[in-house]
Amino acid sequence: MIKQTIFCGLLLLFFNAVTFGQSKKPLLTDEDYITPYNAVVIPDSEVTYNNPVIPGFYPDPSVCRVGDDYYLVTSTFEYFPGVPVFHSKDLINWEKIGYCIDRDDQLPKPLNVFAPNIQYHNGTFYMITTNFGEGGGNFYVTAKDPAGPWSDPIWVDIRGIDPDLFFDDDGKTYIINSFFMVYEIDLETGKILDEGRKLWYGNGGSALEGPHIYKKDGYYYILAAEGGTAEGHHVTMARALNLYGPYISNPANPVLAHENAAGQLNELHGIGHADIIHAHDGSWWMSFHGYRLIGNRVRGYHHTLGRETCMVPMEWPTNSWPVVNGNGTATLKMHCPTLPLQEKSKQSSHIDFDNPELGMEWNYIQAPLVKNYSLSERKGFLRLKGAANNIGENGSPTFVGRRVQHIDFRATTVVDFDPESENEEAGLTLVNHGTHFDISVKTHEDERVVQVQLEFGTNIYKSKSFSVKSGPVKLRIEGDTHHIRFLYAQNDNDFIELDSVVTSYISSETVGGYSGVYVGMFASGNGKISKVNADFDWFEYLGKEN
Repeated sequence: MIKQTIFCGLLLLFFNAVTFGQSKKPLLTDEDYITPYNAVVIPDSEVTYNNPVIPGFYPDPSVCRVGDDYYLVTSTFEYFPGVPVFHSKDLINWEKIGYCIDRDDQLPKPLNVFAPNIQYHNGTFYMITTNFGEGGGNFYVTAKDPAGPWSDPIWVDIRGIDPDLFFDDDGKTYIINSFFMVYEIDLETGKILDEGRKLWYGNGGSALEGPHIYKKDGYYYILAAEGGTAEGHHVTMARALNLYGPYISNPANPVLAHENAAGQLNELHGIGHADIIHAHDGSWWMSFHGYRLIGNRVRGYHHTLGRETCMVPMEWPTNSWPVVNGNGTATLKMHCPTLPLQEKSKQSSHIDFDNPELGMEWNYIQAPLVKNYSLSERKGFLRLKGAANNIGENGSPTFVGRRVQHIDFRATTVVDFDPESENEEAGLTLVNHGTHFDISVKTHEDERVVQVQLEFGTNIYKSKSFSVKSGPVKLRIEGDTHHIRFLYAQNDNDFIELDSVVTSYISSETVGGYSGVYVGMFASGNGKISKVNADFDWFEYLGKEN
C-alpha cells in the first residue's frame, strides 16, 4: 500500500514537472474532440445566411405562415412590452412589427411571460402563452392584424406551462400543455370541454416541454424539447395515426441536438424549443433557439446574449420522419438554399430622442410607471425620474434598455444630471436577470462624481469615484469575449476607463435565469423618489457582426 502511494506520488510529480512549462498551452483543444461523427461543412461552399437570424435575447420562437408572409413571436419574461411579433418574407430577415402585450392593464402583475405560440386560423391570429407568477396562468390573445392591437387575455384553466393550440381538420380545437395532456377547448371562451388525455411521455430526456402538434400525411406529430434549457437541450418527435395515440417515438431522436458527438464542436449550444413551418415554396423549416458560447472547454463556457432565434432547413418526405439539415445539427454560418432573400431595413445605431415615442427595440422591466419617463418635457432628451426601487428589486425600476445583440459591442450615452443628495444616481447599465453593472453620475461628499458599481447578488463592488465637472457626462460600456469595460468622458476629451470586469460575471451561468443581457439608461433614488431628473441627450449602440 505504501509502495503504491509512493508510486502514485512520483507519477503526479512527473506529470506536474512535464506540464508546468506548458501551462500556456490549453490542456485540450477542439481538435482533440474531432470524431467521425462531427458535423462538417463542405469547404468553400457559399454562406447563404447567418444564425441567429434574430440575435440577442429572443428565446422560444414560434412561427406561422399566411400566404407568403411569415410571423414569429418569442418570450420576453419580465420585460415590457411583452411577446414581440416579427414579420418576414424569407424566414431569414425579420422585422419587429409590434407586441402582443403592450398595455399596462392587459395582464396581472408581475410579468413573467414565456413560451408563446402563434397560429393563424380562419382569419384570426392567436398567441397562446404562460404568465408564470402570482395571478398568472395560461392564456391566449387574438388579433386580426399581427402588428396589433391584440385582445385582452382569454384565460385557460389548465395546469402546466408552454400551451399550444391545435386546429384539427374536423373543426375541433385542442390545447396541449407541458405535461403533454391534450384537452378539447371552446375557442371563443377558453373553456375546457373534457378531462384531457395524456399523449406521450417523451423520449426519456429531462424537463419535457414546448409541445407542438402537427398533422401531415394522416399522422399526428408531436414536436417537443427535452433535456433542460442548457447544454442538454434538444428536440424530439413522436407520431400516431390518432390524435390520442398511441404515439411512437422517432427512432432517430433527437432530430436536432448539439450535445452529441455531431454537435460537440459547434459554437451554437443549448438548442431546442423548436417549431416547424411549411414554406410557400414547398420547403420545410424549423425555428429554434440556441446560445452562442464564450470561453473554452478547459476554463468553462458561458453565454451572455441569452437564447437567440435561429432557423434551419428540413426534409420531410411523405409518410416519413423529418430530417433536420441532413444530420440534425445547425451552424452559425449556413450553406443551404433559402427563399429569395429580402433585405430588412436597418435600424439607426444613434438615437437622438427627437421622436415622440421610443422605437420598438426599447423595453422596460415590468410595465413602466409612465410618470417617470418623458420625451416631451425637455425637447430632444429622454427624461428619467428615479424611482425609490432599483433594478433587481420588486416593482418597476426607472430603466429603459435594449438587448445586447453582439458579443463585441459598445453602448454610449450622454446624461445631464446634477443630483442633490447621495441617494440619487443616473447612468448606463448592463442588466441580466436582475443583476446589474452600472456606471453612473452621483454625489459623494458634496462632490459630483462618476463611479462603477457591480452587483453580485447581495455583494456590491464599487470602484473609486472620480470627480466630474458641471455639465453633461458621456458614459460608455463596451464588451467582448473576455471583459466588459466602463468609461466616461466630458466635452471633446478622450474616454477614460474607470474599471472592468470579466464578461462571464454577467452571463446566465453566473447570474441564473433564462434571459440575456440588456444595456440601457437608468435613474434611481435608492430607497427614495429622486427629486432631480436625469436628461439623456442621445444613445448609441454598435456591435460587431458574426
